[in-house]
Amino acid sequence: MKLTIGKLARQANVTIETIRYYQRKGLLEEPAKPAAGYRQYPVEAISRIRFIKRAQLCGFALKEILELLAMDGGHCTDVREMAEQKRQQIDDQIKDLMALRNVLDGLVKGCQSNPSTEHCSLIDTLSKESSTNSATLRNNEKPS
Repeated sequence: MKLTIGKLARQANVTIETIRYYQRKGLLEEPAKPAAGYRQYPVEAISRIRFIKRAQLCGFALKEILELLAMDGGHCTDVREMAEQKRQQIDDQIKDLMALRNVLDGLVKGCQSNPSTEHCSLIDTLSKESSTNSATLRNNEKPS
């Protein structure tokens, strides 16, 4: 069974532009255009697009997905190592986001403890050019 680009898009739950973009990026092969009619995509293209979308949900960038696709077939160790590296990146991002959350918690608490109607302590803290505040925010530490 062959599919036109529109049918492929519907079956894979993406837009036609997504399919064209994947083709430009080398993630999906573009079938040859016949002299008369439309390009015909193999039904396997649905699985490939679904793989791409699921890999994106797991945090992989399109460039990384292209690498994963190139490793298909007997490179399970390499794929596992890529997944472990991605997991570590995500763990690092979570750690950084938690640190940023702690900084914001400190700023909000400062605002709550000093509810001035003339000045907002959160705005004042972020506006100060003090090296302590800048370093604190850069290092994702709780402000004092």
